[in-house]
Amino acid sequence: MKRICALLLALATIVATQAKDSDLKWTGTWAAAAEFTGQNDMPKSSLSDRSLRQIVKVSIGGTTLRLQLSNEFSKEPVEIRSIYIADGTETWTIDTKSARFLTFGGKRNVTIEPGKTVFSDAVKYNLRPLQRLAITINYGSQTPVNATSHRGSRTTSYIINGTSKPKTSFEDGERADHWYNIAAIDVLADANTPCIAVIGNSITDGRGSTTNLQNRWPDFLMEAMGGQAAVLNLGIGGNCVVEGGLSEPALKRFDRDILGQRGVKTLIIFEGVNDIGGSVGQVERKVRLLIEAYQTIIAKAREHGMRVYMGTITPFKGNSYYKPFQETARQVVNEWIRTTDLIDGVIDFDKATQDEKDPAQLKKEYSDDWLHLSPKGYELMGRLAADVLNR
Repeated sequence: MKRICALLLALATIVATQAKDSDLKWTGTWAAAAEFTGQNDMPKSSLSDRSLRQIVKVSIGGTTLRLQLSNEFSKEPVEIRSIYIADGTETWTIDTKSARFLTFGGKRNVTIEPGKTVFSDAVKYNLRPLQRLAITINYGSQTPVNATSHRGSRTTSYIINGTSKPKTSFEDGERADHWYNIAAIDVLADANTPCIAVIGNSITDGRGSTTNLQNRWPDFLMEAMGGQAAVLNLGIGGNCVVEGGLSEPALKRFDRDILGQRGVKTLIIFEGVNDIGGSVGQVERKVRLLIEAYQTIIAKAREHGMRVYMGTITPFKGNSYYKPFQETARQVVNEWIRTTDLIDGVIDFDKATQDEKDPAQLKKEYSDDWLHLSPKGYELMGRLAADVLNR
């Protein structure tokens, strides 16, 4: 009888453990939108036979993670000899004791074909909420002429010749304020963990923030969430929603950059200023297309069970974008955002950042160029977003 009871207890433990494991899902803790890399954004020398250290700041923590790499915008394969991760800092230095090599199908080396992405194998790692993580890639002899990157990293990457080890110094390496090939980091997290993805342009990407200090408005959002909610910044500098601008428009990249992420439950749409500011004539047509694009994006997000919030377009009087008809277009779009019943809530960035004496203009203390915001302005935006999402 005792043996039967012991067996039943063991069986119950196994079932409980399996149920617990089944509640864990891959959830993004960091991501960046992949882009084609022009020669001006490539390292001075190629990445071939060199070692690249990149620093990111994650949102939520976990004990098991995986890395996604992208070669989607390149025409040649990228050969990687090995990759290791470690607790990072604001500079090239790492905690060498925390270093762990990643594997791909059990091997340290991997080749990513043109137009493809790969995930590393799952690795045990004590990833803390809101920590900096260093990702060091040792490239092989074959790398693309134009890498797949994220240009607006606002974070310095360090490049040295040869193959590095965790104790190798990068102090004298080449500096580049871009991320190459890294696309996302996922952790195994409770299936109910909040995960927020933001699609936007340079204001979301962090133009005007401080390099290496991680003070974009989504960074302030994740801090306001206390590291208990995943925040994925899919902003791209110069990006448009409908057409034109830099990189693929949001309407085209949405499936990859948002729907392709893991665990997203909430979408924030904060984009449109480049569509309006860059329009030359036919502004009424641009407003109509912009609203139609929003409706398409919202519908897709809804189909995937996401809650949807929108940020109103911030003022830009004083910037070269500004003309009276463009200001009228901004007001029309913002009125649609504030009144549509298609979304779950509005984050009124416009009202929060405008000058009370001149609502068409940002408060002076929030901007240096009357378009992008300063770290002070981004802090206000991030905390406002957190307040709205927590209601």
